[in-house]
Amino acid sequence: MGVHNSINTGKPITVTIDGKECKSTFGKTILEIARENDIYIPTMCYLTKVQPIGSCRMCVVNVEGVDGMILSCQEKAVDGAVITTNNDALFKERQNIMRLYDVNHPLECGVCDKSGECDLQNKTMEFNVDIQHFTARDQHRPVENWGYVSYDPSLCIMCEKCVRVSTEITGDEALKVKFGGYGSTIINVKKERNYASLGEAAAVCPVGALVQTHFKYTTNAWELEKIPSACPHCGGGCQMYYEVKNEKIYRVTNEYEFTNLCGAGRFGYDYANEGVTKDAQAFEAAVEAFKKADSVIFAPQISNEEALILQKLKEKLGFKLICHEARAYQRFMEAYAKVSGKHLYSGNLKDLSESQGIIILGTRINNDSPTLKYHINMASKWQRARVAYMHPIEDSEIQHIVTQFIKYEAGSEEGAVALLAYTLLSDADIPDTVREALDDLDIGNLSAESNIGEEELEALRKSLLKRHGFSLVVGDDLYAHPRAEQIATWVALLERYAGFNVICVPPAGNAMGVSLVCDLDDTVDGKTIGYNVKGDVTLSALGNGDLDMPALNQQEGTLTTVDKRVVPMHVALPYGGYVLNDIANALGLRAVYTIDYTAQLPEENGFKRMAFDDLPEYFDTVGNEHRGYLLKEKECDTQLNIEEVGELDTFDGAVIYRCNPENQFSPFTAKSPLLSEEAVLTGSQQFAAVTKLKEGDEIRFEVDGVTFTRVFRIDTAMKGTIALNPTFDMGLSASLLSSYRFSRLSFEKSNNDKIGNNDE
Repeated sequence: MGVHNSINTGKPITVTIDGKECKSTFGKTILEIARENDIYIPTMCYLTKVQPIGSCRMCVVNVEGVDGMILSCQEKAVDGAVITTNNDALFKERQNIMRLYDVNHPLECGVCDKSGECDLQNKTMEFNVDIQHFTARDQHRPVENWGYVSYDPSLCIMCEKCVRVSTEITGDEALKVKFGGYGSTIINVKKERNYASLGEAAAVCPVGALVQTHFKYTTNAWELEKIPSACPHCGGGCQMYYEVKNEKIYRVTNEYEFTNLCGAGRFGYDYANEGVTKDAQAFEAAVEAFKKADSVIFAPQISNEEALILQKLKEKLGFKLICHEARAYQRFMEAYAKVSGKHLYSGNLKDLSESQGIIILGTRINNDSPTLKYHINMASKWQRARVAYMHPIEDSEIQHIVTQFIKYEAGSEEGAVALLAYTLLSDADIPDTVREALDDLDIGNLSAESNIGEEELEALRKSLLKRHGFSLVVGDDLYAHPRAEQIATWVALLERYAGFNVICVPPAGNAMGVSLVCDLDDTVDGKTIGYNVKGDVTLSALGNGDLDMPALNQQEGTLTTVDKRVVPMHVALPYGGYVLNDIANALGLRAVYTIDYTAQLPEENGFKRMAFDDLPEYFDTVGNEHRGYLLKEKECDTQLNIEEVGELDTFDGAVIYRCNPENQFSPFTAKSPLLSEEAVLTGSQQFAAVTKLKEGDEIRFEVDGVTFTRVFRIDTAMKGTIALNPTFDMGLSASLLSSYRFSRLSFEKSNNDKIGNNDE
């Protein structure tokens, strides 16, 4: 089957709005065209990133030849239309709407957290509502604490923005409208889940009904300085603001009209390296350590500029440069480029949200990249996309958007992707080399070994027929797989010959940026320095001594996002110690500031020679992103070398899967208990039976020589014999993990009364 993407472009139209001739395309609403042309139409319930809600009626306009008032947020513009956005009748209509809103909403703004940034407050003043003509009997509506956010129904104006975000964007589907006339309210139907993603719903609330619980009654909005930055957690690089006062971050916000921010980005900001001073002795030790080191191992949670400094020090001093996650991704993309002919994958988030067919392979997407999950959810809600989720572990959190779950055995990813290519390329126009490789596949054996039924793949193929816009999302399970490079070949074939928009989700942090900046090595030997910008540099070359480094909310620099965009970060909190640039200067490099390296990022890998201070960081009125710049795609020599599928090394017995939760809030750094998440081993009832573990048992086990001590917890929503093992609490130790994400479990209980293993 050959599938392809098609783009629907609307025919050009011209409309006149308030006497201004506006050119656009058919299919856009009057409000969209007005915003494109910087013409103001007031709204209360409208939110650019969701479908029109139409509950407030503030956006009414007059259209010549049409009786009455038209909702501009819903009405598609027609060629030649003459539109009026403001006159006496429209003003009075909007004024009366505001009077009705103010009946339902107390105006004691001095004690409301939203005061100073409240849309209702602003519109009340805009439409001169200084006398209230209506009254209504007040009702008892107690405040509800939903965990990360709190809901005050007495302040709610029922605009439904939060419900739409919960349904159309984050996909947690926790919020619903409980209809009851004047007593209507918003309810949380999933209180027990305590979704941090509800922070996104609170962000769009135009009043003070939904607020972040930890932020309530702490400060006034106008006292906070908004510092623009990019989220460093999962590789999404999402737009964000640190809101700061007196050298303290009070909250994180975003341009909620256009962008999204997951729970980790919104609430996981409390990791600054505080109280650090310049320790000259430790600094000198660090300089000497770099001189003596044979290898430098580091985590990918660093800026592009710091990665470039390490690369330049490698070139100068000759040590090996080790970042396991970024190196695995780098190897995968090098193999990918040999087939696709380009050094970057083809897909982007906009194409993903507009796709009608999506396949997810090799990633627990809800945990690995919430940003990607949000865009998949958008495609599901807006395009009615068919979503196939291929993974060894079913995920109940995305089952409402997944139309087909295809379970394969852990370790059989090469077989799974080869079967996928066989299914989707068999009828495509492909070179003889590819045709021969497909014909040589032993489909029956691959199906049996991977546990993927041929009928499942045929059902997938049929579900994509007569649809357009296809995306393939692949992830971290594939990059460190023993057959990663051959897997990359099959994935690239699907991009090149089946027309898929492919997104190769980068591992955590800035792994994509690191892979494009650094010449990374595969092995570690000799004396090693461990470098981690979230905490310490461990100088094992000297045997002892630590040098503090700034966290990513304490430095300027850039990150490379999953959308292939280089975006800036800014300093939110002060840092009093030495930085990597100081060490580099002591070793012979010359730069006043770390951001002096921004303009030196390698052009040959798609970066621009652009100074940090010249990087833009804004969105226009219709949500187009002007933040940083897009990487330039580089053409690569192609080489179709398709090897025979190797023997599939599947796993028996109890297995653990290295996977951080979406809410990566370490109890060792979060100051509020609300924001703490314990790092535990989470498994199903079946896993507990196989391992003879009980809820609350503490066990020890090793992965790649790193020792884990974990308390076991049972999740009744999980199935199978694979447990989830997080690493967010491991610090630099997490960057020592270099193997495939699945591993057989051999453990001992902490009380040493029993040894458990998987009975290979």
